[in-house]
Amino acid sequence: MTPENLRADLLALLGAGRPRSASARTLGAQPRDGFTLERLEIDPGFGGAPIPALFVRPPGPGPFPAVLYCHAHGGTYPLGKSELIDGRPALQDPPYGPALAARGIASLCLDMPAFEQRQEPDEQTLAKALLWQGKTLFGLMLDELAAGLDVLEGRAEVAPGRIGALGLSMGCTHGWWLAALDERVRCVASLCCLADMGELLATGAHADHNLYMVVPGLPARHRTGRIAGLIAPRPHLSTVGARDPLTPPSAVAIADR
Repeated sequence: MTPENLRADLLALLGAGRPRSASARTLGAQPRDGFTLERLEIDPGFGGAPIPALFVRPPGPGPFPAVLYCHAHGGTYPLGKSELIDGRPALQDPPYGPALAARGIASLCLDMPAFEQRQEPDEQTLAKALLWQGKTLFGLMLDELAAGLDVLEGRAEVAPGRIGALGLSMGCTHGWWLAALDERVRCVASLCCLADMGELLATGAHADHNLYMVVPGLPARHRTGRIAGLIAPRPHLSTVGARDPLTPPSAVAIADR
């Protein structure tokens, strides 16, 4: 199967690939120590309410390289985009937004459905509704993140062709999947969630993952490593926790191979 055919099949399974014409408006900008924080509303261009987002830019006019920061899950639904500037217990300090700005890198983070300002409808309610319609919550999330790429590409402060992705756990999954599907992601760092889906099912480790990841028929058709392989030859840093029950060593080894 060619990369183009593989991407097309993945988009069909996800119920993703919505046509879009994303745009954003700035609700306010606040100077911070070493960066400026902008609060945005993003219209993804395919319907639904605007998506709350945070944009962090270093001092000066740019253009800067940029990172689409994908926030984690952790069952902490009140925390979404604010992870970019506030961090979370599973991450080391300082939070990534200020740390990236200190290195001259801008960053954008969107509230995913069911998180922070978007807690209604909740994850189960939304995932079930989409599955009944032949769609998936994962596909919706990836389409919204692709709209985030559109917004970054449209910012004068962002250097053309210099956009990466970064995330932990759910954000890891979002980051490497988005990079696999969208070549505008020029590099990706995925922290703590790259493991073979078939082996997760075989070991029972799938039970600890959340409902957003459920894509009917996916493990029977494609292996995690094959999907992640679509990122090549772009740089991809993948890390896992040695004692993380969500990434058992056998599942990581298969994905790596």
